[in-house]
Amino acid sequence: MSAGPRTGARPRSGDLVTYATGSLGMGVWVTVPGLLLLYFLTHTLGVSPFLAGLTLLLPKIIDAVVHPLFGTLSDRWARRSGHRRGMLRWGLLLAVAMAAMFTVPPGLSGPAAALWVGAWYIAGNVLFACFQVPYLTTPSDLRIGYHERTRVFMFRMLFLTLGLLAAGVAAPAMVAAGGRGDYTRMALVLGAGMAVTGLVALGGVRGLTARCGFREPDAHGRSFLEDVKVAWRDRDFRMLVLSYLFTSTTTHLFLAAVPFYTEYVFADDGLTAVFMGAFLGPALIAGPVWQRISRRIGKQRGILISQCAFIAGSAALSAGERLGVAATVAVIVVLGSAFAGLQLFAFSMVPDAVAAAEARGSSRAGAYTGVWTATDATGTAIGPYVYSAVLAVGGFVSTTEGRHVAQPDSALTALIVGFTLVPAAIMVAAVAFQRRYSLDGPAPG
Repeated sequence: MSAGPRTGARPRSGDLVTYATGSLGMGVWVTVPGLLLLYFLTHTLGVSPFLAGLTLLLPKIIDAVVHPLFGTLSDRWARRSGHRRGMLRWGLLLAVAMAAMFTVPPGLSGPAAALWVGAWYIAGNVLFACFQVPYLTTPSDLRIGYHERTRVFMFRMLFLTLGLLAAGVAAPAMVAAGGRGDYTRMALVLGAGMAVTGLVALGGVRGLTARCGFREPDAHGRSFLEDVKVAWRDRDFRMLVLSYLFTSTTTHLFLAAVPFYTEYVFADDGLTAVFMGAFLGPALIAGPVWQRISRRIGKQRGILISQCAFIAGSAALSAGERLGVAATVAVIVVLGSAFAGLQLFAFSMVPDAVAAAEARGSSRAGAYTGVWTATDATGTAIGPYVYSAVLAVGGFVSTTEGRHVAQPDSALTALIVGFTLVPAAIMVAAVAFQRRYSLDGPAPG
């Protein structure tokens, strides 16, 4: 695999830290809606599981179009101005959508509340795409090689993990009382943090491209649909995308299911923060370890190992309360370590695919990244929807703030199966596609 001529210098750690700071805010948006929205809708706003699942799914269908479109627009912006930072600035408004989404007017509940949340979720996802697409295209823009791309994403993953961890532990703690005002305060605090980290990231993007060079996209007048077709015809990229669709679905199903699992299996919703800490904390150590492993065995073997570990861990949790809290935490630590590998390897493979396409005469980093982030966004929606569908089939009964209802045995069985065996089966599909990916191995770049 050839990644083209290497004309830029090695990225400086300072620039990488500044760039990766943007992932702190991204981690908040990735975590909080996926972790709390389904529970917020069904336990505070009185929305049925089926409607709550649709509320999370439908905005992501729009993402499937918005992200590739923004990828094409980002390429056009880069050709015109020599950078992608203009679109990044629009993404800073995401904090507004974050606050509004969890600030539901007092008179709204049920379908009306679902409509409010869904509308702001759409606005938030569009603004997130404004930031995410050009931000994640940056490593593909830099004139660096195979291992350096992994290094860039290792920094990004470490900061993303910090954002995931902070949000995954702080957000449930801040809304433990379950009141609407608690959700509003949580969203305001975390939204402000997202805006600040986004501003810092803008400086990091500027510093990296100034030092390492910038791969200018092809000068072409194609539409975003044609760009999507070009990316989709790339067999290795297509296999990577399909694998990550199932991977993203699995991990976001896990996030959505954790509050249900802690409340109804262990009868202690305070364990949500504990389990999230056990899931995300190991990534701070596992990320650098996975980077060293990739230098020895390559990214392809590394991601397959991570996927198989996630399958085994998910299946082990099917024992439910019989496993005990301590053993459950241990299994979740394994899942968290696997999650770190899944993120690092998958995301760092995208610039490899872009570099290989450039070597074949086509440079459309924004288009490839737009397809990739659309896939990630789709997985974030399908995961909670699959879990909500399993709950609905099991007869789960939703409720409103301050009211508790007894769940039928079928619902309790469904929430355990949906948290364990279902994600294990979905990850098996991810492995099947990943095994067909053949673009791996260090090369000059």
